[in-house]
Amino acid sequence: MSNSTNSARQRISGLLDEQSFMEIGALVTARSTDFDLSQSKTPSDGVITGYGLIDGNLVYVYSQDASVLNGTIGEMHSKKIAAIYEMAVKMGAPVIGLIDCAGMRLQESVDALQGFGEIYAAQVAASGVVPQITAVFGSCGGGLSVVPALSDFSFVEKEHGKVFVNSPNAVKGNHIGKCDTSSAEYQAGNSGCVDGVGTTEEILASIRELVCILPGNNAECGREEECADDLNRVCENLAGCKEDTRLLLTHISDSNVFVEAKKDYAKNMVTGFIKLNGKTIGAVANATAVFDENGEKAESFEAALTARGCNKAAEFISFCDAFDIPVLSLTNVEGFSATECSEKNLAKAMARMTAAFAGATVPKVNVVIGNAYGSAYVMMNSKSVGADLVYAWEGSRIGMMDASLAAKIMYDGKPSDVIAEKTKEYAKLQSSVEAAARRGQVDLIIAPDNTRKYAAAAFEMLYTKGTGEPVKKHVAK
Repeated sequence: MSNSTNSARQRISGLLDEQSFMEIGALVTARSTDFDLSQSKTPSDGVITGYGLIDGNLVYVYSQDASVLNGTIGEMHSKKIAAIYEMAVKMGAPVIGLIDCAGMRLQESVDALQGFGEIYAAQVAASGVVPQITAVFGSCGGGLSVVPALSDFSFVEKEHGKVFVNSPNAVKGNHIGKCDTSSAEYQAGNSGCVDGVGTTEEILASIRELVCILPGNNAECGREEECADDLNRVCENLAGCKEDTRLLLTHISDSNVFVEAKKDYAKNMVTGFIKLNGKTIGAVANATAVFDENGEKAESFEAALTARGCNKAAEFISFCDAFDIPVLSLTNVEGFSATECSEKNLAKAMARMTAAFAGATVPKVNVVIGNAYGSAYVMMNSKSVGADLVYAWEGSRIGMMDASLAAKIMYDGKPSDVIAEKTKEYAKLQSSVEAAARRGQVDLIIAPDNTRKYAAAAFEMLYTKGTGEPVKKHVAK
């Protein structure tokens, strides 16, 4: 058995619970005999398929074998993958694809094209029904790059994983030595399709972690487990995590569990999963910084919405809504990114995010942790677009804009002492969190350290949230 074959099977072994894998279609081989294909040995037609367990959770897996015609996709190869999808949808279990493939099998031409279409169709049919997770360990180019893009979550091995539509050398004005557009690092930071980059072992561990926090399908009503953490646990110095909300989410979650999605893409918008009272919660949060493992500020961002950040949030919220996962948002935003590129894309991206928040029927809770200004705040899961409960930290601000700027606009040309006086007046009457609370736009003003307690209680209360008008027969007289 070749090293590649070993890799294909070893990845499955490293992913699943010990001795839980059951192979399906092991005896399938290529049916085509054109262009000397009959002289090639094609065990399993280059893809190992079956099912197994991850921490006791049923999953379906396919792992491409690069030792068989470079892992290329032909007729039978694609039928095996489509069959796995069909079984996964019937049984209500996630599909995990481990990719190492040179693309279409040239010897099978139109049959290979038909096969690609069958895989795409299977993925689309499964979308929103069962979670789809893909990991790229070798080549994933051309039309195959759609497979991780259609998946809910994707990972790329940092040394050998390559994802591309066109190879770096085929991009006008570029070559691989100048910019490797197929590299894991480039794709993670730019495509919006990659959730994580790492070694094979790290990726397999990340997939296991993800499977253990997600529901198996859209009929499970989310995912809930026993909670061993104190629901009233005070999270000390939580206000210090306002800039890097990854830290904030980690602190408030049961046992500090936080599984981040798209971690290297649009870092000013954080998306991921936490646990509150044992229930999986999807989190969407503005961020103005990233701190490294030594507590030093590694990156800084404006408190502004960007096109990439809005698209990232919209996609994540839609996934949560499809799988009945409640959504928690942390708001700290002052406006919109002001660049030429933003003007080309931002309005549509903001519309997508606003529609995702407003249209989601799952329980939705918003916590204002800093400044919440203008329509950027409205879009970030405010009560006016459908949040069930809105909390705000003590000292946070909610309003049209910064009070000093508002005063300068309203009293343009007036002396500085007048503007200073009006700034104080505006801050008190129109930009304070108390003013928003008096108008019913904030349900409660809380101390930052009590965020976990109030968030957990909110989702507990919203546990039985229904959608639409209640069904009734009685009419009041």
